[in-house]
Amino acid sequence: MAGKRTVTVESDNESVPDATPPPKRARNRQEGNDTAQEATQSRSKKGKGKARQKQDDDEEEDEEVNQDDDEAEEEFENQNSERIRAAIEGRRKSSGGIADHGIIESIEMHQFMCHKYLQFSFGPQINFIIGHNGSGKSAVLSAITVALGGKATSTGRGSGLKSFIREGQHVSEVSISLKNKGEEAYKPQEYGHSIVITRRFTKDGSSSWKIKSKDNRVVSTKKEELAAICDHMNIQVDNPMNVLTQDAARQFLSASHPSDKYKFFLRGTQLSQLSEEYDTCLENITQTNRILGQKKEALPDLRNALQEATAKFQEAAKAREQKAKVDNLKKELAWAHVNKKQEEMTKKFEEVAKLTKRIPKIEESLAAAQVTFDEATAKVTRFEAEYLQLGDPENLNNEKKRLTEDMRSNKIKLTKCRDEQKDMQESIKRLNANIEGLQKSIEEETRRMATHSQAKRDESQRKLDIAQKSLDTAEAEFKEHEAKKRDLSANCDGIKNRAQELLAVIDGHKKKVDESNAMIDRSKESEKNSLAPFGRDIRGVLDAVSKMNWHGDKPLGPLGAYVKAKDPEKWGEILRNQLRNYLTAFALTDARDRPQLKALLERSGNHQVQIIIFEKDLFDYSEGEPRENFLTVLRALNISDPYVLRILINQARIESQLLAESRREGENKLRLLRHGGSAWTADGFNVRVYPEGGTYSTPLTIRQARDATSLLLTGRDAQAEIRHFTQELNQANAQLADVNRQYSEFKEKWSQENNALQELIRKEPRMKETIRKCKNEVNTLRQEANEDLPAGVSGLEDAKREAEGEKELALALFRGSREVQAGIDDEQKTLMTKVNGIRTQIAEYDSRMLEMRKHVEDAAAGRAHAQNSVNHFQKKLEEETEALNQQKEVANVLQEEFENWSLKAEEYCERVETDRKPDEVQRNLESVQKALKEREKKHGASVEEMTIEVNKAKARHDAAERDLKQMISLNKALRASLIKRLARWQEFRRHIALRCKYEFQYHLSHRGYFGKVLFDHKNGTLQLKVKTDDQIATQGSRDKDPRSLSGGEKSFSTICLLLSLWEAIGCPLRCLDEFDVFMDAVNRRISMKMMIDTAKSSDKKQYILITPQDMTNITVGKEVRVHRMTDPERGQGTLSFTA
Repeated sequence: MAGKRTVTVESDNESVPDATPPPKRARNRQEGNDTAQEATQSRSKKGKGKARQKQDDDEEEDEEVNQDDDEAEEEFENQNSERIRAAIEGRRKSSGGIADHGIIESIEMHQFMCHKYLQFSFGPQINFIIGHNGSGKSAVLSAITVALGGKATSTGRGSGLKSFIREGQHVSEVSISLKNKGEEAYKPQEYGHSIVITRRFTKDGSSSWKIKSKDNRVVSTKKEELAAICDHMNIQVDNPMNVLTQDAARQFLSASHPSDKYKFFLRGTQLSQLSEEYDTCLENITQTNRILGQKKEALPDLRNALQEATAKFQEAAKAREQKAKVDNLKKELAWAHVNKKQEEMTKKFEEVAKLTKRIPKIEESLAAAQVTFDEATAKVTRFEAEYLQLGDPENLNNEKKRLTEDMRSNKIKLTKCRDEQKDMQESIKRLNANIEGLQKSIEEETRRMATHSQAKRDESQRKLDIAQKSLDTAEAEFKEHEAKKRDLSANCDGIKNRAQELLAVIDGHKKKVDESNAMIDRSKESEKNSLAPFGRDIRGVLDAVSKMNWHGDKPLGPLGAYVKAKDPEKWGEILRNQLRNYLTAFALTDARDRPQLKALLERSGNHQVQIIIFEKDLFDYSEGEPRENFLTVLRALNISDPYVLRILINQARIESQLLAESRREGENKLRLLRHGGSAWTADGFNVRVYPEGGTYSTPLTIRQARDATSLLLTGRDAQAEIRHFTQELNQANAQLADVNRQYSEFKEKWSQENNALQELIRKEPRMKETIRKCKNEVNTLRQEANEDLPAGVSGLEDAKREAEGEKELALALFRGSREVQAGIDDEQKTLMTKVNGIRTQIAEYDSRMLEMRKHVEDAAAGRAHAQNSVNHFQKKLEEETEALNQQKEVANVLQEEFENWSLKAEEYCERVETDRKPDEVQRNLESVQKALKEREKKHGASVEEMTIEVNKAKARHDAAERDLKQMISLNKALRASLIKRLARWQEFRRHIALRCKYEFQYHLSHRGYFGKVLFDHKNGTLQLKVKTDDQIATQGSRDKDPRSLSGGEKSFSTICLLLSLWEAIGCPLRCLDEFDVFMDAVNRRISMKMMIDTAKSSDKKQYILITPQDMTNITVGKEVRVHRMTDPERGQGTLSFTA
């Protein structure tokens, strides 16, 4: 760099380029080395001189910017040498601290270069990576550069990222962990104590970033975030002094040309970057100065334009007089319009007064019609009440229908009885004739057999009678036995069925006891939490709702918190059953909030809660309500929030949904509404009446909820609920104990009856055996008797007995049929009497119903007429009021226009009294304006245009002069600032160079060498002068040329220079690859010790050094961590041969 730096503020460019401020992060570019050096050398060749600025029209003095010269360099060295030496000596006795941030904790590589997988954990101060050639040591530095956003070309190992992917693979990934602790940590709340940076790239050229926190959470995927991290921690991976790759290290160590070392010096200390930015500022200042000169040349033209416009304006003086007349006519025209508007306003207010007088008359007529309507309404209400009091004839109709069906059934029975009796009589006649014929045959046969022994037959008959009597006795006993068995079996079945019923009742009471206990627990919970009936943890839901952000209003809910029943004992169960889903629901004004609220409710366990979207509108719902004497759901509830009320109206139509005691009452009320509707009844029905007259009713699904929702609309507080369910629990326990007692009694009774039944069942076989023996004996005796009689008499006797038996049976059946017929006749008479009575009642009810319906219809017709009158006068009043309001609006508009016109006219000029109409004044004005235009044609412009042109010309001239002065002042300030910055740049360079000299001497002393660093800023060179210990003995004090040094001595000297330059760099990382490649064992050992000592004394710096040599002769401490690479295994595999 030149001793004096000449700054020439000149440029041939016509435009000023946009100047962008340099970023915080150092922007070292590998490809820009030559450009930076050439720019530095070009400035150096100018030598000592003055910075001249081109003279402007204000004859600005030239300024000379003096740079540093040899005397200044010497003076600076004298002033600061002792201080720098003292600092270096003091550092020997102190140890550097460990960095809190910006150093590498670990690195991990996947399929990167020759490594399939490699992971390192670095120490905070000194790290050696050793291994044989080809083991992939240099890949670690390449991975650090790639992971921290460096260019692939700066590694010297490839032209693109895909060249780093391991052979045969398609994707590679590098992860690096940076320490992030201390007061200056980067976003510690987001990243924690470590920042993990992962870069993934593929063969097709794609690359992606993941910047994660210590807990592996991805914070960002943008390279800009990585750039911000590196800027914050002052990490410069593209700076060749920070990360010296293998090629760069070999070039730096083996290069003998001083200019190469000077390039490293400039780039490593970022002086070349500052120099380039100062050149840009210099070019901008020169460009601005050139533009200002062009601007100043345009000032005479602006002055001439102003003079010409002023001359034209002065020549139009005569036209101004005529213009004054135009102005006077305009003033008169303005007030003429005001006068006309005042006339229109006065006329309109007179019309308003006429309409105002008509309103009271219409209001009187409306009031009279309203009184008539109210009277008619009261009459209709009274008749409707009387109509409802008549009751329901359905029971009478059902009873009539039932009696009629019974009579019809009896008639059928009577017909059947008569037919049966007729058949029985015919059968009896046939049997009598048959018996008579058989008797005659027996008598004839008996006479014929008179010769037989009478005594023998009497004895057989006696035995037969005795046997028959025994058989009859046994059969009678068996029938009695069967009857007892049937009775006992029926009793056992009845007792068993009753016991089963009692078991079901016991289960019901037990369930009720459990439910009562559960409800007592829920009531106690409700006592602690009033929101418990509406769902799980509703209190927590509301707290979360109040803390969250919503697109619309905060959610409203639960809706049931704003709803109470007026008569909970009567209507609470029905209303709770029908409105349950709405009572636990929440409402939103913005549908975009639904997913957020749904997720919140589901997290708290409320999966079935309904979410309603509503619009905040306090609309009038009175038109949808029936008359006041009809009980609706809305009238049965107290709703404290107006929006909740309207939500329930929109969702459940509570304003028109009726409530009734019974299904019949609900149907009758709905018929009175004319237009139909629906009603919920206390007996559990949903009744609907259609406008055309049809009806439909279905049972309500009453859900006997025993969960927390059963506490809704009860009208009781938590204590009352506890008392209520405690009372139910006591009743259930008492009923359970009573039923258990009954069950025990029935069980004991069943046991007794069952034992008796089993005893009868055991006796039954013996009784059947007795009957069988008696029957056998009777049959035997009969057979013997018949054998004694001739075959003919015996057969006739048998046939006669059979016929007589049939006759007795037919007579018994006939008598039974006659008795049944008599009973049915009596029943028919009773039924007929009842039917006639019911018919009379129905006829009386229908007559009364028709009469009351006529009264209701007549009253309704009168009310409709009165309603028409009210509507007529209301409509007329509205029309007249609307007309009055319209006229008032027009009058007010006219008044406002009059006032505005008056104000504008007063602002324009003072009041001008005139009687002329606006049209007349307008015609006069137009004639004068026409004459004025003719005059303006002669001058080529109007007076206003000339005035505007003069003002514009003056404004352009004044603005140009003002802007020019401001820009000249700004350019001077920028130039002065640049001069100060250049002086600081020179001072900074002197300080770095001087420190480097003493650091170099300090590091040479470790080997017993003497030397110095010679900076030639003018020619851009950096030379080393070294005197070895053997040279002192042979050559005296003469410095040894570096080219005459051995390879090891030269490498050691260059390492000393590198360590000296590192002290001027703020980056916390120091990376060097194969620094000892040209050293012998002695120089390597001393260099290693020197580098370790330097690293130990460096404050908050991390060193990563790579060497192919081992560390056996080096003594390492706790600050040093050695990483040994495994031997290379490349190209090994098994060849595949096929037969």
